[in-house]
Amino acid sequence: MRVCLICVEFFGWGKYGGFGRAARLIGRELVNRGVEVFAVVPRRQDQKPREEVDGIHVLSFSPLHPWSSRSLYAQCDADVYHSCEPSFGTYLAMKAMPQKKHVVTMRDTRDHVDWKMEYALPSIGKLQVLSNYLYEDNPLVRKAVQKAHGVYCAAHLLIPKVKEKYTLLEDPSVLPTPVVIPQTVQKADKPTVCFMGRWDRRKRPELFLQLAESFPDVQFIAVGSSRDRQWDAHLRKTFAHVPNLDMPGFVDQFDSTVHSRILEHSWILVNTATREGLPNSFLEAAAHGCAILSAVNPDGFASDFGYHVTDGRFDKGLKYLLEHRRWEERGILGRVYVQKNFELNHAISLHLALYERLLNEVVTAG
Repeated sequence: MRVCLICVEFFGWGKYGGFGRAARLIGRELVNRGVEVFAVVPRRQDQKPREEVDGIHVLSFSPLHPWSSRSLYAQCDADVYHSCEPSFGTYLAMKAMPQKKHVVTMRDTRDHVDWKMEYALPSIGKLQVLSNYLYEDNPLVRKAVQKAHGVYCAAHLLIPKVKEKYTLLEDPSVLPTPVVIPQTVQKADKPTVCFMGRWDRRKRPELFLQLAESFPDVQFIAVGSSRDRQWDAHLRKTFAHVPNLDMPGFVDQFDSTVHSRILEHSWILVNTATREGLPNSFLEAAAHGCAILSAVNPDGFASDFGYHVTDGRFDKGLKYLLEHRRWEERGILGRVYVQKNFELNHAISLHLALYERLLNEVVTAG
């Protein structure tokens, strides 16, 4: 079987978002199970037109000429083209290879309100947000989603949103993001909380850093960095004096065990973002037995497995979880839930079953 992953980003070459992390992990695990995997992605920094990562053939195109990717989809000659988030690439792949199977996974479907929020609080600049919008959310993308052989969501909360946005006749099914579940976890003796993610303005990392000043007896670990170097430097300088705050920068979870060790030792994951889909960090933290402290509550992760902040008072939520070790029970509940629904082998088996079902339909039709 040959699968092409259509990616708006891939974890590497200076781009380390959740979409890219999911695509790379899915691709790696498919390769490990004997599937030939390609990934077609906008080129970043020093990335070459063709690279090999974890056994995945990564083909890239200039973001300034997205239509040039059409020939790459034809080169892949895959049996299944799987968009890890819909984009103009979804449309071009269908045009290049109309006789093949095309499926889409929705990871963070954005409506007009969401895009306005992205524009108001951009990662780098407003022009970048407009570019992303044109590539990921134009009428041709909507047309491609409607024509796909299968539309899936990475979280339950996206189902009604996706159905309405793309005027689908049926509810999409859930196709879970794979997560590695450690066999055992050993929590730190001292109260420890962490932040995992990009230091984008929309994610409001400054709120987490401010918490560290208010809880001197708690160890805070702020993993991540910002693509806006001035903003990143400003935050690090502003909070450099806080003795119980560690700011290790970006941690490559594919290249070391540091990411997993931080989650293993942490009691609580704090998410301060204004909006999210279902973040990979929630799944990974829950897999390591961390409670979730968050203002967003996708699929009930914060309310069921931690504390849902509805009034902006992260300090109140942190106190609540630390009191009587409430975080521990909620962390265990989250770990059980993720084990049941997102465990690596289970999630990859669902991907393989989907591909095989689509290809069997071709055989039957013939």
